[in-house]
Amino acid sequence: MTQQTLRPARAMKRHRRIRPGQAVAVVFLTLMAILILLPIVFTFLYSFFPKSEMEAYLKLRGNYDATKWMDVLISPKVASVRQYYKILIEEPQYLKLFVNSVVYTAAILLGQAAVVPLMAYALSRFQFKGRDALFFVILMLMVLPFQVTMVPSVISLRFMGIMETPWAVILPMWFSPFYIFLIRQFMMGLPNELLEAGMMDGAGPLRCYLHVVIPVCRPILGAAVALSFADCWNMVEQPLVYLANRAGDQPLSVMFNQISIDGADVAFAGAALYILPALFVYFYFQEDILLGVTLSELK
Repeated sequence: MTQQTLRPARAMKRHRRIRPGQAVAVVFLTLMAILILLPIVFTFLYSFFPKSEMEAYLKLRGNYDATKWMDVLISPKVASVRQYYKILIEEPQYLKLFVNSVVYTAAILLGQAAVVPLMAYALSRFQFKGRDALFFVILMLMVLPFQVTMVPSVISLRFMGIMETPWAVILPMWFSPFYIFLIRQFMMGLPNELLEAGMMDGAGPLRCYLHVVIPVCRPILGAAVALSFADCWNMVEQPLVYLANRAGDQPLSVMFNQISIDGADVAFAGAALYILPALFVYFYFQEDILLGVTLSELK
């Protein structure tokens, strides 16, 4: 092997060395990942604790002394699945609220699939009077918290006659400013030649949208579905406000805020079951989330 062939190999080895800054970043991100995953791990772990052991531990936590180290339960003395039987068989209200969560999430996602990409397509590809003003309003709504828009929303929903009905939760979520913005940014980056080729083949704007734009936008649409699923699956404020007097129509996410120490074992079992659909959706759309956000020009 000649000296010339050795030099590139040595250069590659030098480039592979981890710099101190990279090592610090890796350690920091690893610690952050552990802190984020710990609540999920403990949720599944505590879901197997017997009710008596969980109640005793939570009462001890209630008498917490800041000057002393508080023991953390790592494993139950005797694992129990009684709470899963209770939540799935003995107390059907949990399953009812779980079904409510599924219905709300499915209805919102279906509505967003019909409305959000179409609005993003119009804002990115068509020139019409008031387009910039409309996009500015969407940006403003995107940064405003729910607490600011809550009162106007309640007034509007009462005027429409759908307050205290499931539609009060579903309908406002169809027009999500953030996902309109996200998908619009992606569509702005599509080459004009792509749409021109479709129109040269005789396709109109709607056909181009359905057969050209939507297939190309699959990464960002997948990312939007996954993120929106998390929003809908975990929503609490909207059902509490819009369905204040309809407890039976609220999703399961609201119930977790109303459980006392006596129902902690069931709460952990319910939370463990409630996490599973979100984990499935995330892993299914994982590549779309990374690719879609990367290609949406959010830099």
